[in-house]
Amino acid sequence: MNSNKKTARIAGFWYLLVAVFPVFSVMVVEAKLYVPGNAAATANNILASAGLFRLGFVSSLLGQICFLFLAHALYKLLKSVDKDLARLMVIFIVASVSVTYLNMLNQFASIRLSSGAGYLSAFEPAQLHALAMMFLEMHKYGNSSALIFYGLWLFPLGLLIFRSGFIPKALGVLLILGSLGDLIEFFRIFLFPNVKLTIYPLWLAVAAVAQVSFILWLLVKGVKDQKSAQVEAS
Repeated sequence: MNSNKKTARIAGFWYLLVAVFPVFSVMVVEAKLYVPGNAAATANNILASAGLFRLGFVSSLLGQICFLFLAHALYKLLKSVDKDLARLMVIFIVASVSVTYLNMLNQFASIRLSSGAGYLSAFEPAQLHALAMMFLEMHKYGNSSALIFYGLWLFPLGLLIFRSGFIPKALGVLLILGSLGDLIEFFRIFLFPNVKLTIYPLWLAVAAVAQVSFILWLLVKGVKDQKSAQVEAS
């Protein structure tokens, strides 16, 4: 196995973990515990399933750590295409991880408000429930604020793939389209919150298909040998 294929498989492994950890946290944990618009029910769910909540919290943090390892692997794989663009991709990943990590404190604050600590006796139960819901809402908006960096890292990744010659160009195009969707959604949330883009779920699906396809390509097929790619191009 050439070094490029090995690096591709390593990148695919980290990318898979980056996808799996947040999916568990959002689609399993948050879907079970979070009741939109009902602070008391949400607080009671968190308190009753504190272990699951903490597992989801740790899962999200581990996903971000894997994201940093993914950045390193993708940089090694794609720096030969355009080193400056690869560095820009890494910078945006680090920014995304930093914002997401800090934002996780909002989520953890909600379980602290349900902990029954002595200093919380200054608040009425309804106030604690409302505060817990507020921190969960802040966590949601914090994730939305990270969309700008998530969109920005996918854009150089898509360009690097498109230019590489050893990864299918179609994946690069799809990732670029997905990045534009994330950027548009970021500005919609914070500038036009009352406007709903019916096309965004489709854009989200495009990004998901692109990233899953890229993960499978890296893990199963790996990249073409660069010499072979150069021969094909000529």
